[in-house]
Amino acid sequence: MATFAELIRARAGDEHPGLLFEDESYTWARLVREAERRAALALRLREPGRPFHIGVLLENVPEYVLWIFAAALSGAAVVGINPTRRGGELARDVRHTDCLFVVTDSAGYGLLDGMDTGVPPDRILRVDTPRYRDLLARRTDVPGAGPHGGDAGRTGAGAEGTGPGPGDPLLLLFTSGSTGAPKAVVCGQGRLAAIAERGGRFGIGRDSVTYLAMPLFHGNAIMANLAMAVHAGATVAMRRRFSASGFLPDVRRYGVTYFNYVGRALAYVLATPERPGDADNPLRTAFGTEASARDMAGFARRFGARIIEGYGSSEGAISISKVPGTPSDALGLPPEDMDVAVHDPETGRECPRARFGDGGRLLNGDEAIGEIVRRDAAAFEGYYANPGADGLRLRGGWYWSGDLGYRDADGYFYFAGRDADWLRVDSENFAAAPVERVLSRFPGTVMCAVYAVPDSRTGDQVMTALELGPDSGPEAFDPAAFTDFLRAQPDLGTKWAPMFVRLTPEMPLTATNKVDRRALRRDRWECADPVWWSPARDLRYAPLTGEVRLALRAEFAEFGRGHLL
Repeated sequence: MATFAELIRARAGDEHPGLLFEDESYTWARLVREAERRAALALRLREPGRPFHIGVLLENVPEYVLWIFAAALSGAAVVGINPTRRGGELARDVRHTDCLFVVTDSAGYGLLDGMDTGVPPDRILRVDTPRYRDLLARRTDVPGAGPHGGDAGRTGAGAEGTGPGPGDPLLLLFTSGSTGAPKAVVCGQGRLAAIAERGGRFGIGRDSVTYLAMPLFHGNAIMANLAMAVHAGATVAMRRRFSASGFLPDVRRYGVTYFNYVGRALAYVLATPERPGDADNPLRTAFGTEASARDMAGFARRFGARIIEGYGSSEGAISISKVPGTPSDALGLPPEDMDVAVHDPETGRECPRARFGDGGRLLNGDEAIGEIVRRDAAAFEGYYANPGADGLRLRGGWYWSGDLGYRDADGYFYFAGRDADWLRVDSENFAAAPVERVLSRFPGTVMCAVYAVPDSRTGDQVMTALELGPDSGPEAFDPAAFTDFLRAQPDLGTKWAPMFVRLTPEMPLTATNKVDRRALRRDRWECADPVWWSPARDLRYAPLTGEVRLALRAEFAEFGRGHLL
């Protein structure tokens, strides 16, 4: 099996454009040379007996790409640090993954300054400082490397004189589970190299230009774009951060032929004003996950591109893709050699197939919805330093995805949400518990529960139920004070603020006095309690009236997600 380091070394001496960023252009040969310099720096900073982990806290900038390549060549693992997290949660991510040093810029340094990350201040490298440039200038060749890195990968992970092996970790990609504990998915050199070889399925070849606008701390950006471009020797046009209004101008400016997306990206692009001639562009293919059927059709019509939608995760154990004949709202089918099913996580039994009524409404959701499971050998490399999370995924020789779904009579899979206590908003996964810890500080709060409710287009939205004390009950709720409170919380993640706030006089509890989240999720915003909402997600709240509730139902139906209500 090949390693990703070998794919990078194959680009040494290649003068084809490798990376376009703003007004900068890098050939593949230059990228390899610059990656070697950073690999040499990483090896100088390596400490015996400690994990060789490099934290990266940056936007999509060339330095991020270079450090991914440097980690591959030196045998290190890159930890993609999520900049949407804040305060103690962000620091805990760095500590949990045992980062030897962190590569960031002055903006990222401000997020880490004063935090207990376990990384000494002199090991936080700011790429926009003279000190960083001086460190790179102290060039020490990577042992065994030729003038263009022809042997650069033959250090680091293995014994002296051996290069990183296929099983050596290369990426630690954060996801979140129901416990709220950090979970960093391990992706090895061999797995990423194997993923890179699939680019041909999406039309990625030597003359392709891929558009990388999804964040590099997310597995989708690396696996569904950068890695495939490395294998093909294609050109990557990278944007600092995704912009719906900047999408089509970038496609035309750089000659983009392929782009990857997650979640609501297509919806955001479609929300920009449509103009005659939008289809006059070089884009041929878009590949991603979680777009609604309506958005996929609208995007294909407006921009003249083929949409390839799939289901997968950074864990890499299960993949489901649309095939000819797939119903518009379905995920599709797994490969023929992959045994995937839907099982009840409580009983372990396979769930009955779904039955549908008029308008496609799911009739037997209570029995048909279960957890998506892979029942044969799964290529799951585990979570870093988290055996408890590993145990939740690997049970009885099967891989339990943590995702809910159901199957129709023809075997097509449908996505039904996340398991109990985690949410996915704008393609970001996070657990409920850290959000609850923040919201529980709101003055007068007796009890707080945070849970996912469906979004009308894709993924989830955040809803919270607040039980307030007798002196600050539902009738005394001050939305302006709640807004001020949220804005004052330094550890509130950028996706964590609730879209819906339910004010309940008494929190529903189970027989063991735990919050009954199933009942809360079932009620959503269609409950007897007062509900406030932030339709623009700008932290300003208004009452959710009966008229608005009807409009929400109509919106879900319009985007083919009425079955989730």
